[in-house]
Amino acid sequence: MEKMNDELGIMRAESLPFVRTITHYRQGTFLTFFFFCLVLFSFSSKAQVQLSPQAKVSLITVGPGDELYSSFGHSALWIYDPVYQLDRAYSYGTFSFETGNFYIKFLRGTLPYTISVNPLMPQFYYWQQENRSVKEQELNLSTRQKQRLFDYLETNLLPQNREYQYKFFYDNCSTRLGDALKAAAGDSLTFPGYTRDTLSFRQWIDRYAYVQKPWADFGMDLAIGSPSDEIATPQQATFLPDNLSAAFSDARVKAGNQEVPLVMETRELYTATPEADHGWLTPKLFFWALAILIAAFTVWQIQQNKLNFTLDKILFTLVGLTGWLILLLWFGTNHGVTSWNWDILWAFPLWIPFVFSFSKTHKPAWFQWFLIAYGVLLLCATANLLKHNYVLIPILLILIMRVYYLNNSLEKIGNVKSQG
Repeated sequence: MEKMNDELGIMRAESLPFVRTITHYRQGTFLTFFFFCLVLFSFSSKAQVQLSPQAKVSLITVGPGDELYSSFGHSALWIYDPVYQLDRAYSYGTFSFETGNFYIKFLRGTLPYTISVNPLMPQFYYWQQENRSVKEQELNLSTRQKQRLFDYLETNLLPQNREYQYKFFYDNCSTRLGDALKAAAGDSLTFPGYTRDTLSFRQWIDRYAYVQKPWADFGMDLAIGSPSDEIATPQQATFLPDNLSAAFSDARVKAGNQEVPLVMETRELYTATPEADHGWLTPKLFFWALAILIAAFTVWQIQQNKLNFTLDKILFTLVGLTGWLILLLWFGTNHGVTSWNWDILWAFPLWIPFVFSFSKTHKPAWFQWFLIAYGVLLLCATANLLKHNYVLIPILLILIMRVYYLNNSLEKIGNVKSQG
């Protein structure tokens, strides 16, 4: 669910001095050395790391960050073995800005994500600097289950396995950790998922972004469609790291003949310092203020009998562009949650180019019917308000007011022409 720092824990191989001198060996000695290295490499590649009984496995949950990609937090599985000095924190939320056509792939939902592994502490300091809370939940797993989990993660880390198709709601850095746990614990695990609240995917997003990032929340509400209004199952709700952490707390695992809590101990590694909210200009304030101003301007135009469509050409150009963007997300992307977006009812794409077809002296005969049809669409759009961001209310009021003004004004143009 976030991009990890690519520099953390990465070691770069440097040229070795003996490479420059190896040519001085006799050919037979070189061949012997070559085959010895080949056999040694073959043996080591097949060798399997066996964790010691002192090894521990923990779920690491990181709080939301300032960047959009980190707004919902992050999850990682940490395996630490003090006997073998093994320190590996596995994350399924890694992507690279250096990927070819990055922004196109990101918008289309085809950007590849990978599993990566790094020591925990450098990452912890990075999260701490970002003022993000970090929690560790040590898991109550047997030595065999820890080994199976380690092998599962290492297998996923292989070059041929590490890349996957990221889906924000259904297959992300949190859900994959739940899958890993189930694969390691098998039937001994009782994992009900997140059962403390029952919300739709859109409502879960609002719970995180509505206060902290209201403009991002507004944008995401415009972009996602009907699939986001489905109620998330307890398993699906673990797409959020905090929900996954709660699901781990509620899970149980068999230990011998009895069931015990999956989480053996919880440690708050770092608690974020609350920060003052400086974002006073929220979408709610902006669009309600805009609605009041446009209402006053519309009343003035009607009272003064003013015919001026400059505001309408700007307004409905923006509406049309929003509609074409919704269509692009609906049919041109692979996110899985941007289809069947009923915002298309008010953000009607055909305002572009129709908005340029009328003026103070020209009214196409068909445009009156277009306005009537669009008015019906606006009324239908109000049925979607209960599931949507309430910022849509002032937007719909603005559009209804200007459609009313357009309709009256264009009728006057027609009457003047008929009298003349």
